[in-house]
Amino acid sequence: MIGRVLHPYNLQKALEHVIANKGSAGVDGIKTIQLKENFPFLKNQLLQDITTDKYFPHPILGIEIPKDNGRTRLLGVPTTTDRVMQQAVSQVLAPLFEPEFSASSFGFRPNKNARQAVGQSRDYIHQGLNHIVDIDLKSFFDEVDHCLLLNLVFKKVKCKTTMRLIRKWLRAPIQVNGKLQKRRKGVPQGSPLSPLLSNILLHELDKEMTSRKLKFVRYADDFSIYCKSQSQAKSTSQALVEFLNTKLKLNINTEKSGIRKPVNFTILGFGFVPVYKKGSKNQYQLVVAEKAWKKLKEKLKSITQKTTGINLEGRIAKLKETQRGWLNYFRGTSIAGKLRDIDGWLRNQIRYCIWHDWKKPERKRKNLIRLGIDQDHAYAWSRTRKGGWATAQSPILGTTITLKRLKMRGYQSLTDVYLELNPSFCEPPYTRPVRTVV
Repeated sequence: MIGRVLHPYNLQKALEHVIANKGSAGVDGIKTIQLKENFPFLKNQLLQDITTDKYFPHPILGIEIPKDNGRTRLLGVPTTTDRVMQQAVSQVLAPLFEPEFSASSFGFRPNKNARQAVGQSRDYIHQGLNHIVDIDLKSFFDEVDHCLLLNLVFKKVKCKTTMRLIRKWLRAPIQVNGKLQKRRKGVPQGSPLSPLLSNILLHELDKEMTSRKLKFVRYADDFSIYCKSQSQAKSTSQALVEFLNTKLKLNINTEKSGIRKPVNFTILGFGFVPVYKKGSKNQYQLVVAEKAWKKLKEKLKSITQKTTGINLEGRIAKLKETQRGWLNYFRGTSIAGKLRDIDGWLRNQIRYCIWHDWKKPERKRKNLIRLGIDQDHAYAWSRTRKGGWATAQSPILGTTITLKRLKMRGYQSLTDVYLELNPSFCEPPYTRPVRTVV
């Protein structure tokens, strides 16, 4: 097996994958943009070290990412060279395990995605399975038991060199704030091998749910089970919690787990609301969950912060990328009304940035005159005591930095992108009924 891992074609494919994914540099400071030049020189020594068992991975760089609840999540970033080797192993291992994975598992798998998971969830709900066991695993990636995981991998991987590599990557220390910490459990979330390893472990859970003839949807460590009754949901929840604790040595987050009805349930950013139409009993339509709206607004706000050192063209390019990605994911949902509200707020954010970029009163005065404001008003507004946000919402910028002018600079509203991606939601133009003249 190690021969297939170290084959030039497999390594080249892994190198291209890591470069395409970009990502941060590890503890050695080598970025993906430098990897293409450096890897050919490092490769021969790396291969020799692996085949002679002298290879030791670099420590993992620990980066703390803020979570919605105010806490932080530790993201482990291996060096770019270690990422290439992990990707090379993942490419060889995946075809061995993939055929056995459940059809109800959608995360980090070829030809599977989050929208398919959401669609499967809605199908189960439409079948009347509207008592949903929603289980949240507590710090899953930090709590994976190494011995248990390695035993599961060893069932199909008998190559000692490959197994040693995986063990070394799992045991590599993590560097947090300049200090090294030993790791005796968990898989780093920034590793290319982690998605496959997590699916290998949680496939044991999939097999348990399948043996119980349960209808479930799993996306990585997020999973939900769909039951006909409250009593079935309760007994299912108790049995699976016990299985997770005893067999997989995983704990659940009791605050986020529970038995829910469709209207109180969210999955991968989507929620459900009933369809109030004749003949549509137990039918639900997808909506964007409040949490997803909040994350969108936070992302847009970070791009349009006045202190971010980006010019207007750079901000607009980043906005376009964010808007299109978000709206493409949530395509098919009826959200035009809420998008119009966010569009108004976003335009004011952009006006605030422009006003801040003008900085000095004299420059503000000249720009306002250039945009059509008379000299007296331009002078008064250029020296206003109002704050920047209040000025951005005022008529003086609303009538000068107009939507038309922003579009000339490349700006595209959320509503325009949404209608472009969802042409069926376009409203026909209003026309008055024609009165027949006799």
